[in-house]
Order: sequence, then structure tokens, then C-alpha cells
Amino acid sequence: MLLLGTPILFGAARALAQDIEAPSMAQAIQELKPGKYLWFPEVAPAGPVLLVVSLKAQRAYVYRNGVPIGVTTISSGKAGYETPTGIFTILQKHVDHKSNLYDDAPMPFMQRLTWDGVALHAGNVPGYPASHGCIRLPLAFARLLFGVSRLGMTVFIAQDQPVPRLAPTPDFLRGDAAGREEDAGEIWTPQAAPSGPLSIVISAADQRILVLRNGVRIGAARVRIEGAVTEPAAYSLTGIEGDQFRWVRLALPNQPAGAQSAVSQEERARLRLPAAFQQKMRAILTPGTVAIVTPDSLASGSAGEQLTVISSEEGQ
Repeated sequence: MLLLGTPILFGAARALAQDIEAPSMAQAIQELKPGKYLWFPEVAPAGPVLLVVSLKAQRAYVYRNGVPIGVTTISSGKAGYETPTGIFTILQKHVDHKSNLYDDAPMPFMQRLTWDGVALHAGNVPGYPASHGCIRLPLAFARLLFGVSRLGMTVFIAQDQPVPRLAPTPDFLRGDAAGREEDAGEIWTPQAAPSGPLSIVISAADQRILVLRNGVRIGAARVRIEGAVTEPAAYSLTGIEGDQFRWVRLALPNQPAGAQSAVSQEERARLRLPAAFQQKMRAILTPGTVAIVTPDSLASGSAGEQLTVISSEEGQ
């Protein structure tokens, strides 16, 4: 385990990594100085990666194969340039990027989240929001994250109580007719992205499920969720044995300790999927697949305003 500025034994890191909300881990995260981070990749050597960003805490959490492997301090957008919240995918990666908007400002280890300028990249992390909307990371951490991430990786950006909204990639740009067709029924086009990490997003407000592979929508269907969904929840598929799929609920920022736990049969039964769609989806699931359930709409923001899809091909 690597904690810049503070020596911590790897054995302790392995124990802490099993529960990122354990008191000792929570304290270590809270006490991180600006520009410092935790990194313990050995506890999950392989698998799809998920990044969760807490704007209020100015922290970012890295999960691999459902296990936390890193936490870092960040600097997000300052007043007037607020970093958008929601669910994003990495659209582009560039080691030595220069800003197209701000006088060729260096953006090392850039990982683009939107085509109108929001990205992860190395930069000054003073301990408070100071960017023009991007998420700045300590240089060493940005290099490490760049090394384990892939195009299409899921990035979940939350404010205080995280309320995710889907931030579509260019593959989602469609006309009104296509949008009405999607709303009307089921879509299953796995050939649109034959390989890559899987993300599943379920909206309680829309009663709809989206399946993305490598950042491309390959499936969509109506669903039914029994009971109220009051806060976002993230799950990781940890294993498959025959027809048994083992899902674990991840501990997200601002949620109680011990939130990372196996998903019960009762909780599974709350989600009702069309049988044919469920069989198609189960056929492509792999350990490490991430599923996020949100009470919010994927088409609109929490205030009911239409979500901006893509406003420009020019990146920051």
C-alpha cells in the first residue's frame, strides 16, 4: 500500500480494503492532506474499474472488481465552473494533453468525461474546488489511475447525497424518432460494442434499465422495481457459479458503515426484468460488472430540466 506522507503497513491495507467505511479507513481518508492519496492495488489485481467522486468531500474512490483499491484528494470546479454530477464513461485518454480552451494549459494523464471539456487529469490540488470544471488529481495518482483505467470505464460523480444522471457518449446521439423507439420497448444490440467493461444503470424514476459496454449502449428495457428507491446504490458482480450470480453492494461515500455486503434474495426480488432480456444480459455478465440503481431520471436532472447530451466536439 502506498500512502504518500504517512507509512502504513500493507497487511493493514489489505484488511482496510475489505471495508472502505471501517473507522480506521474512514479516519485515514479524512486525514489525507491535499495532494495525498491511498493506493493498494494488490488486493484486487484484475477486473473492471469504477471511480466514485465525492465533490463535497473532495475525494475520489477507486474500485477494481468491486474492491476499493485507492482513495485520493481532488480539486473540482470552482464557483461558476462547477463539476457536473452524474454517471459518465471515459471517452478519451491522452498522457500529454494541452487544454484547447485555456491557453494550452497542461493536463497530464487526461481522461475525458464529456466532449465539452470535463476531464480527469493531474493538476494542483489545494484542498478546495479550484478548477474550471475538471477533476484535478495528484500527479502520481493520475498516473496510477491512467494505468488501470480503460476507455468506457464508469465514473460516478456525486455532490453531497449522490444523485446520478446519465451523461451519454457520442453513441447516444439520436434523433427524436429513435428516442421514441427506445422509449417504446426493448433494445438489444451487443454487436454495437463486442467487447469491453460492462456497466448497468437502472432508473427507478424511468423504470428503465440501460446496459453499456465500453461506454456504448447495447441494451435497454422497461423494468419494475418493488418498493421505494430513496438513494443511489452501486453493486459489483463478484462471481458466477452455474446459474448463481453473486452480487455485492458497494459502500458509497456518505452511506453508513457496513454498506458493502452480499445482496440478499429479497433485495434481488425487488427488480423485475423481462425474462428474455434478462437471459440475454446474463449471457454477457462477467465478474466485476458494475450496476448502479438511481432514484433519478436518466433523461432529466433532479430539477426536471433536460440533460445536456453533447454541446461540442471541441474538448478542454
